[in-house]
Amino acid sequence: MPSAQNLLRVVFWSLGLWSFSPLQAQPATVVVVSGAPGEAEFAPDLELQTAAWAKVSGQAGATFVSIGTGVAAGPTDRDRLQQALEAETKSGAAELWVVLIGHGTFDGKEAKLNLRGPDLAATDLAAWLKPFTRPVAVIDTTSASAPFLARLAAPQRVVVSATRSGNEHNYARFGKFLAEALADPNSDLDKDGQISLLESFLSASHRTQEFYKTEGRLATEHALLDDNGDGLGTPADWFRGVIATKKAKDGAALDGPRAQQFHLVRSAAEQQLVPELRARRDQLELQIAALRTKKEKMNEGNYFKELEKLLLELAAVYEQGN
Repeated sequence: MPSAQNLLRVVFWSLGLWSFSPLQAQPATVVVVSGAPGEAEFAPDLELQTAAWAKVSGQAGATFVSIGTGVAAGPTDRDRLQQALEAETKSGAAELWVVLIGHGTFDGKEAKLNLRGPDLAATDLAAWLKPFTRPVAVIDTTSASAPFLARLAAPQRVVVSATRSGNEHNYARFGKFLAEALADPNSDLDKDGQISLLESFLSASHRTQEFYKTEGRLATEHALLDDNGDGLGTPADWFRGVIATKKAKDGAALDGPRAQQFHLVRSAAEQQLVPELRARRDQLELQIAALRTKKEKMNEGNYFKELEKLLLELAAVYEQGN
């Protein structure tokens, strides 16, 4: 019986990975774009959100870039964002998080984030992110943000919007709850010692619903998450724990597995995995998630045979990482 370590070597050899020298873990980059506050009552909320993202980025050792704060001098905020993205490495394993907070608009054709100076259109951001092959998360917590999700969805990318349509145009509360969820232990739904983007999304969605219920108001925002690139998005109430269980009527693929792999602050166990092992682990987890969606249409014996094979490889990855 081959050892788990030898099994892992066979897997890596078959993928052409074992001959490479170990990759060095690269820190994530978090770019937070704070839009024009509009009415004075919203300014403190935007400041709190930016501060929360700065704090969790510091805890993660991530590079933090804040746009839209401080004195408005020099390049416009739109230009500053474009320059920041152009300066980023386009490939690799390090995650890029782009967070939009403030007020959004939608005129039936184009969604925009209100900035000091020229606004940011969804088509602009889509063009600037097109060269990126590294993992990217775009989190638009503004009103009327759903068209951003449809425009920005792509493979290897997680996109979150605070609304399910461009017509939900009232100020969105979702962003505040998401920023708080990133560092709240109660958001760790699977109890693995770290909080994923999916878990933050689910927690924030729940808190948003509670806000409107407590206030006795009709909810004017319904967040969506897309991580399979189809641009449709999945709402939080389709999930049981961290797995989407409700099926779309048209048979569209559900979201969640990729977003569950995005973590800003990683647990001690997660930090022990070198990038090669983490990449292989993530790939296996996605394969297991995809297999589970096919269970009802598969022969039971074949299903468990394929599942066992994937689980053994996954166990070997964790053994190698210890």
